[in-house]
This record gives sequence, structure tokens and C-alpha cells, in this order.
Amino acid sequence: MTAAADPKTTTSLDEKISRLAVQYRPLAVKILKEAIRVPADYVDRSPDDGGDPRCGLSNHELPRLEYLRRAIVEERAVEKPEDVWFDGFGNLRWIVQDQNDGVPADKKAVILFDGHTDTVNALRKRWHEAIGGGIDPYNGWTDGTKVDHSFLQKELGYLPPQNEWEYLVWGRGSADQLAGVVSQIVATKIMLECRAEGALKGVIVHGVGTVAEEDNDGGGPMYLLREELAGASADRIPDVVILTEGTGCANLGAVGVYRGQRGRMQIEVEVTGKSCHGSMPWEGRNPLEYGAAIIVEAAEKYRNGESFAQDEFLGGGTRTASWALLDTPSDCAVPERFVFRFDRRLTAGEDPDRALEDVSSLKSVKNAIADGLRVDVRAPLYEEATWKGYRLANAQIYPGWVTPENHPSVTSAVEAYRRVASPIIKPGGQHGELRHEPRVARWIFSTDGVGFPTRANGAVKVPESKRWVHDGAFYYPAMLGIGPGIEQNTHKIGECMDSREFPPVIAFLARFPSVYQGTK
Repeated sequence: MTAAADPKTTTSLDEKISRLAVQYRPLAVKILKEAIRVPADYVDRSPDDGGDPRCGLSNHELPRLEYLRRAIVEERAVEKPEDVWFDGFGNLRWIVQDQNDGVPADKKAVILFDGHTDTVNALRKRWHEAIGGGIDPYNGWTDGTKVDHSFLQKELGYLPPQNEWEYLVWGRGSADQLAGVVSQIVATKIMLECRAEGALKGVIVHGVGTVAEEDNDGGGPMYLLREELAGASADRIPDVVILTEGTGCANLGAVGVYRGQRGRMQIEVEVTGKSCHGSMPWEGRNPLEYGAAIIVEAAEKYRNGESFAQDEFLGGGTRTASWALLDTPSDCAVPERFVFRFDRRLTAGEDPDRALEDVSSLKSVKNAIADGLRVDVRAPLYEEATWKGYRLANAQIYPGWVTPENHPSVTSAVEAYRRVASPIIKPGGQHGELRHEPRVARWIFSTDGVGFPTRANGAVKVPESKRWVHDGAFYYPAMLGIGPGIEQNTHKIGECMDSREFPPVIAFLARFPSVYQGTK
């Protein structure tokens, strides 16, 4: 995994960062495996015995967070223990800077690394059934003789040749997104070790391991905007946010540099009818049947592309039925109430209010109302408390964002990649393999980035020097993404990541802040 660097542009700082990033790959693997494993100590124990069957999921992250906090201190990813803490939302936070670089705090570039620490449900029993044993969602690879290799090849978007599987780290959260958080930790360790060479000159780097992202995308950043950045001084407001969600594509290559994503929202439809005995359906009004008609019509409208925008860079808007709840006296009755949701992905130019109107104006909705049922169409609130007890109570609307291609953060990202990532990646590469040259693209799915767009007349006052992006009614810091993991491998049985993606990601994160500061 070596390739000659260009001596005309490569500095001693570049060379040291690249070398340490490769050297610390085993450390990153060790931290990641333990972060994946931690819930195994809790999921099979009762709450009375200190257990938690939901350990590691949204709002149940504390044991993993405590481990990561210890790792940050023990591996010297911060200068002193008090530089890592939990905020009021429950996010894991840490900070690194060079206090003796001679640059005033308000003149420093503030770079924020963001990655979420929760995962989706492990589905442990299903892993064992489908794979044949041998791989556990918490304990990883345990017995290769029991593994159904053909299932994994069919299930996952990309896997390297089997003779290279020694590099893979298996388990729930490996690709989404614990490897990204681990990359942040190792990168801040390297920046401190390269302080004398200028890795931290003129910059303040904040690491954030957010919570509840799988349930409530962007909740951690929303908390920061609401509770910490409103009225904050310049040395606390980020110039650039680097999201470490996986940026690999099974077809186009691993470890892209991403500069945008579609937004998303939940559209909840509540249909209330009149319950009665199933033998006399004419006595009631069936919300399940009317609701089903709404779902069918909505699906047809989507298939026909009616009221969905297309964007050349982000792709088109989408809508799909994703969840349902039925209130019924029994299975031999007309139900009383049917509630379901659409997962609506919003591309550039699409407005959440219009997306709600597209559903409420369906003919099937009007028919239900005309026949005496009540139909409410809304964006539901997310009201679950984090492990710290904080309730955002935000509408489940998550705006998309795009950092312009000519923004200094994008050009700095390409330069940083070429300086420290390209030299440790062989030229070439196919499908989900690493690419020597930076691949600038966008995510298919959602990230914490949706939590940063704020109304232009909001409480966060941003100096012009921060170069935030103004986007219609919203503005937000320049955001970029780079992280280990293939998008098509996330949330799947057999989830894994290739640890060879660690060095280029870690090197990029360790070098980007100083490269960006050089453009200011």
C-alpha cells in the first residue's frame, strides 16, 4: 500500500502524517473492534442486573461512549483528560489545539469532526441464521469454518477477494459509522504528535461523537446550534464540518470526498375511522382500507415521477411507505385508527411544506374525508430522550445541503487527499477498492449534516470570515465527508469494513485542518 509521493509538493508534515496513519491502523482496528463489542456485555442481561437489551442503539449509547472516552485519554488523542467530556445532549466531545502557536483564538480556523456512535438494531439471531454462524454482530469473526461465504457475497454491496478478508472488521456499526469516529480519534492523536511540524498551527479541532443519529438524523448538531453556538464567539463557531460517515461506493470506489446529500423528512398520515364488528363492516368506516388506498396512490405518483424534483448532482427526490401502526379491537373488527409514515428524501429545490401538501392533496385522502373519516398529514416530532435525558422535540424534517464545488474547503480537501492519502494508495482500483485520486461526489443516504442548516435569521451569528454557505432560507458551515465503509454494506446482515481504508481517512483528517488554514 505504497506509492511514490510527488517530492515537489510533499512536505515533512505530509510524510509524517502518512507514515503515522499507516502505523496506527492496528490501533484503529483494536478500538473499533471493542466499540462494536461493548453491547455484548449488556444485551443479554436484565435491567435489574445492569443490562440493557437496546445497548448501542439510539439513546442507549452510554457504555460504548464511556469506552471511547477512555480510549481517547489512554491513547493520548487529547492533551489532557479534561479535554474530553459529555455535553448536555449526551454527545462525546473532545478538543485539540496548539496553545503556543502564537495565533489568537478568534483568528483560528475551527474544524469540527462529526460522527455518530449509535447503530441500528444488531438482529443478532438473524446474523447467526443467515451466515451459518462464525460471525457475530458484536464479537465479529469467530469461526470461519461456519461462515456461508456465498451468502455474504450476495448480501453485501462489495467485498474484496476472500484471500484479503483478513483486513475486514465485521459487526454492527463497522461501516455505519463507528469506524468514522475511530478515525477521528486516531487523527487527533496524530495531530498532537505532529504539533511541532505545524499540524495544529492556527486551528482548533473539535471531535464530536454524536448520539441518537439513527433515530433522529442531525440531533447532535441541532443541540449544538440551539444550546452552544447561539451567541457564541468566533473561536467556537465551525468554519468547516467534516462528517466521517462512510463515503465508499460498491461501484465507484472506497473513501470518496463528499460534498452534499439529499435531505429527508418523515410524513405521518393518521387516518381515523369508526370501529365496529367485522361481520357488519357497513356499520363502520375502515381506516385501514382507506389508508391502503392512500399508500397505493402515493406509490403510483412516485413511480410516475409526479411532483418530484431532479438534481444533476444530488439525484431525485424519493418517497416510500416505511412504517405503520394499527389500532384495532381485534382481528375480527373494523379498526379504529391507522397511522403510517412515508420516508421522503428531499433533493435540491424541494420544500418540506410542499412535500406535505403533495400527500394531503391526494385524491384518496379527499375521498376518505368525504366519506367521513378524519385524515391528518403532518411531520411528526421526535420526542425520545437521549441517554442524558435531553429532549429536542424537533419536527422530523432534515434539510439537504451542498457545499459548492468552488468553496475553499473543497479545494483544500482535494489537496489534503493528494498530499497524504494518495501516497499510501496504489494507483488503479475497481469497484469498492481505494482510489489513488480523490473522488468528489455525494452520499445516497443521510448523515448528521442535516442538523447544521439553520434559518438565515436565526440566533447563530456567523462572521463573514467563516465562509458559511447561504442556501435559500438556510445557511450552514461548509460540510464535507470522508469515512471508512461502503454505503451498500451498511445496515445489512454481515456488515463489515475494510481496515485498509483507515490510513487514508485518518491521514486526510489529520492534514485537512492545516491545509484549509493555509487558504485563509
